Amino acid sequence: MTTTMTMTLTSEAFTQGQPIPPKYTGDGRDISVPLKWADTPPDTQSFALICEDPDAPRGTWTHWVLYNLPAQARELPEGVPAEKTLSDGAMQGKNDFGNVGYGGPAPPRGHPHRYFFKLYALDRKLDLRPGTTLSELLSAMAGHVLAESHLVGSYKR
Repeated sequence: MTTTMTMTLTSEAFTQGQPIPPKYTGDGRDISVPLKWADTPPDTQSFALICEDPDAPRGTWTHWVLYNLPAQARELPEGVPAEKTLSDGAMQGKNDFGNVGYGGPAPPRGHPHRYFFKLYALDRKLDLRPGTTLSELLSAMAGHVLAESHLVGSYKR
């Protein structure tokens, strides 16, 4: 994906490269972290968000697939409901736990894992059904990414 800009993505729960608090993990309340973003392209039509763990034993594990966030959105609150379609029209896909919505860090005991929250500004809304897969989202996004930003947290059991 070619991008022309970089946005900023932050969370009040943790800073870049720092541990994600247990409350947002499978060991806690397993609720989504709050996120805020800025420096978005003016021609953004929607946003997509993916959270992945590239350190998972069986390969990259998808924790969250969220798309068609409204162009005017600049944040996600803590605890986004695990619903296919949210009140603002955004849609959530299936994570690798087999569920719709956010599934928090739950790595095996041992080394810390990294969790990449990837936000994409898109030049269109995506014609996808709620509950879609990551691969379907990535295919639909191809050629439509205006900007992206990553926020990385870690978690260890």
